[in-house]
Amino acid sequence: MKEILFSFYRTKLIDISLLNNYISSNAIGSKIASSLQLNSESVLIGLMGGAILKFGLKKMPLPYTVGLFAFGLLIGTFDRIGWLESIPILKSSIDFAGNANPDMILYIFLPILIFDAAYELDVHIFRKTLTNATILSVPGVIIAMLLTAALMIGIGTFAPSYEGWNWTFALMFGALISATDPVAVVALLKELGTSKRFSTLVDAESMLNDGTGIVLFMLFFGAYTATGVSDSPVADFIMVVAGGALLGTLLAYLCIQFITKVNGDEMLQNSVMILSAYMTFVIAQNYLEVSGVIALVGFGLTVSYMGRPRLKPQVNKFMRQFWELAAHIANTLIFIIVGIVIALKVDFSWMDLLILICVYAGINIIRILIITIFYPIMKRSGYGLSVRESTILSWGGLRGALGLTMALMVSYTFSIPEPIRRQVLFLTAGIVTLTLTINATTIGWLLKKLGLAEIPSSKLLLDYSVKEQLYEGSEKYLKDLKQKEALEATDWSIVEQFLPQKEIYPEMPVRTKDVMADIRLRILDRERSLYWSLYTNGVISSGTQRRLNAAIDEQYDRDGKKPLCDRGDIFEFCEEPSWIISMKFFSRFFQKWADIYYQDRIILGYDLARGLIIAQKESLKLVNEFGSSETVSTEYESCLSLLQVEIRKNITRASNFITKISIDYPKSYKEAVTRKSVRMLLSNEKKRIEQFKEQGLISQEEAEQMVNELGERHNKFFTSYQFLK
Repeated sequence: MKEILFSFYRTKLIDISLLNNYISSNAIGSKIASSLQLNSESVLIGLMGGAILKFGLKKMPLPYTVGLFAFGLLIGTFDRIGWLESIPILKSSIDFAGNANPDMILYIFLPILIFDAAYELDVHIFRKTLTNATILSVPGVIIAMLLTAALMIGIGTFAPSYEGWNWTFALMFGALISATDPVAVVALLKELGTSKRFSTLVDAESMLNDGTGIVLFMLFFGAYTATGVSDSPVADFIMVVAGGALLGTLLAYLCIQFITKVNGDEMLQNSVMILSAYMTFVIAQNYLEVSGVIALVGFGLTVSYMGRPRLKPQVNKFMRQFWELAAHIANTLIFIIVGIVIALKVDFSWMDLLILICVYAGINIIRILIITIFYPIMKRSGYGLSVRESTILSWGGLRGALGLTMALMVSYTFSIPEPIRRQVLFLTAGIVTLTLTINATTIGWLLKKLGLAEIPSSKLLLDYSVKEQLYEGSEKYLKDLKQKEALEATDWSIVEQFLPQKEIYPEMPVRTKDVMADIRLRILDRERSLYWSLYTNGVISSGTQRRLNAAIDEQYDRDGKKPLCDRGDIFEFCEEPSWIISMKFFSRFFQKWADIYYQDRIILGYDLARGLIIAQKESLKLVNEFGSSETVSTEYESCLSLLQVEIRKNITRASNFITKISIDYPKSYKEAVTRKSVRMLLSNEKKRIEQFKEQGLISQEEAEQMVNELGERHNKFFTSYQFLK
């Protein structure tokens, strides 16, 4: 196996997979193909062990991924000392995992994890954290690589066993060890309910620095392959990263165009989306020699931003569930494999162990130094970065499967001296082990210590009110049940035990503005879900939905501290630009031209105003329902009154705009209303078709044909500039 991999890694530089060049050889190809086949027993044992472990860790502070790693380390150690000889199935599965090909991780597991992370990201938040994430993942990784390389050169001057390290070896190691894997940290951040903006930053940094780390690693790894080191590494780096981003965005756009045209076939949509994700990675890595990781990030973000609004809720639900399951399986298997590989393959001396401690301390210091250097910029970019968040960011720089995968590639490259190969694998495995067992397990304590995991008192108060209403509703319903003759034989003492637990009022100081912020966020959540319903019913267009959701995103950016009536972007768009007013004043010709130019904007503005009015009326109902509860405290009464005023301002302003355009632009107003009516008519027809299909009145094929015909009618009306003459 080692001989095969040796010949395999000598053929190509940038192509991470490299195995493809050998598949054409029947003898060697068959061996590689058989070695890449996942052992079903290994997979089943791994998933079973993961399920048992997840159940066992429910009441323990240990992160799931750390538990998986420890499990893999344990069973790998048992296998290495010969304790599993009597269990051949388990031993063969562990041996298979221990000899895992690095390409299996890169081609099977990595695309799943990257796409899932990119698809689940909130694109609006990602855009605002992109600057800080890019700072950490490009100049941050480059500086970390250089400083780590200098550290290894320094160690080589004092440790005789490491004197064979030159700058190429050191930079190669610095590149592979600089890629972070925050799976355990992100999971903990979500579990503890910390800021979504901060967890997005951690996730975004990981995705981007994976691509940076791989590209930098390959640039120096190429010195020991057939291609050698590039003559212009900086230009190659830019081309590989930029090319990957462009390719991913382009393929995502093509994918979205296709799934939009087959909107009636949900299974086809799901299949195309899943296959496209893998194809993006393969095409980037195998054929265009650009970064597959960056391409997949671009693909996932584009699909999330442009594709989600065009997909049915059931398709989005399936995609979310599929990738969540796939990511869970990938994480389960990959962390167990990492633990097994370390247990079976890593050899070390006491000197190696001492050097590992030095390197571990060094990379943590380097991480702290980098964040300190860039902190003045990062605290002013995007959402900013607090001192407490920067502390978590420094300590949460975990290393994981990707670094170990690249270390395995080094260990199988026999043109590299054997001591270097062994030391790279040992140090990488050691850093992965220490960051997962020390950093990951203490990050929860650090979050609580810094106050980043505390639930605001206003949120506790709001949660209390909601749960109190649930209790009151259940209690009232129980009284009604007791009045029913058919249930008179019921043992009500037993039934009463199933009432929800009565909450204790949180005795803590609460500021009115904090209560307001929490209620606003809940109103915004309701409003966002309503916009999708309005879009599917044809009341608003897809462009209108995106603009209304963008306005909600701006509200979220202020954590609910911004009044609900502060929708500047929407109302500014709806208002007639001053330059158009001036043109209409000076010339009748310009007035006619301006009216034509402004028509599409009026149509969109009408949709925005109507959608906003409907949403605000529903929000007003929510506030009124909330205020009618007997559990509402004094703090809430004043807050709810202010919120009602904010909501009514939106309704009044939007209504005034519609009245104004109906008077000033009657033709455009008529077309806007007509377009909405057409959308609603076609949407209703589409719903009826789906109902007929579910009832068995028409087949799947007939339903698809009818939906396609409906789409053609839609395009017929909306392809022209205007259809009202």
